[in-house]
Amino acid sequence: MSSAPSIETQEEVMFFDTDLGGVVHNIAYLRFIETARTRLAAQLGMVLKEMAATQLYAVVTRTEIDYRKPATLGDHLVIRGELEKFNRSRFWCQFEIRLREDMDKLLITSRQCLALVQMPKSKPKPLPKSWQQDFPQCYGPSSKP
Repeated sequence: MSSAPSIETQEEVMFFDTDLGGVVHNIAYLRFIETARTRLAAQLGMVLKEMAATQLYAVVTRTEIDYRKPATLGDHLVIRGELEKFNRSRFWCQFEIRLREDMDKLLITSRQCLALVQMPKSKPKPLPKSWQQDFPQCYGPSSKP
């Protein structure tokens, strides 16, 4: 990952994250990513309480995920996320989940595309103009994820 705005969180795999074989459910990885993305969004100026007050939300429009190796009950995971790129109206974040005890063990890679949406009318809004100055290494023309 690069020098873009980034976050690192940690999770312990709990019983409710797993199936009867002790392997993490695919949906549990998305919960881990959601936590990291929410904290990354706060670094980008999208604080939960402020979003609730203004009703301007970062909405996931696409998720790509590759399950490389399984995590199991009791594993300690490191979730890393960063702002990958953005244009006028959308931004992409990328994530990795690794085993804390063996950081060379890459378990999951994921990418999400988000847009700002003003509720209650579900109206898309442009990203803050300050991002171009604050994160120039991530700015790029409009493209599909």
